[in-house]
Amino acid sequence: MSDHLNLTADEVLTTTRSVRKRLDFDRPVSTEVIMECLEIALQAPTGSNRQGWQWVFVSDEAKKQELQRIYAENFAMYRQLPRPEYAADDPRSKAAPRVVDSAQYLADHFHRAPVLLVPCLEGKADTSGSSGAFWGSLLPAVWSFMLALRERGLGSAWTTLHLINGGEEKAADLLGIPFDRYSQAGLFPIAHTIGTDFKLASRLPASEVSHWDTWGQSPS
Repeated sequence: MSDHLNLTADEVLTTTRSVRKRLDFDRPVSTEVIMECLEIALQAPTGSNRQGWQWVFVSDEAKKQELQRIYAENFAMYRQLPRPEYAADDPRSKAAPRVVDSAQYLADHFHRAPVLLVPCLEGKADTSGSSGAFWGSLLPAVWSFMLALRERGLGSAWTTLHLINGGEEKAADLLGIPFDRYSQAGLFPIAHTIGTDFKLASRLPASEVSHWDTWGQSPS
């Protein structure tokens, strides 16, 4: 069994961050701990109990480098797009430079992570009739996997940019994923974290993003 941080449920939920600059690229990650986290993730709900998920873990250096190349090319295009503008006192405005800097760091160093993950789901979202119902059969399990990593002193970051501009098909060819039958949910680095102390993120207050009975209405 792997070592645990013994965090409370609330601590795991509130301190599981997108980890980029604090990924330890030099410390190996055991197959045992990954499979332990996956067993936990597989307890997540899945539509009609279909369990149509498949999990592709990549440790081969050449394949990791090719995935990094696909991701970095798409990230370079994405970074040129106009960014959302927020008020000066908005927490998203204050965090933006730091987020962009860490995202660039990950794009440059993706291949250095000991293991990469591409979670897949049987079917195609654009033909399923409801993308919410489709992805709802996989995304809870992926998040559970990230929470399990956090409890064991590991981290990850949910990225999706490798999927655009034909990148998903390139990744499928590289990894032998049946592109006509499975959709990829993202590309995740997996590594021990440098330190295990993570704080709560700066977020908009719940009162600003909640609506009761009618859009824009506060609770009585």
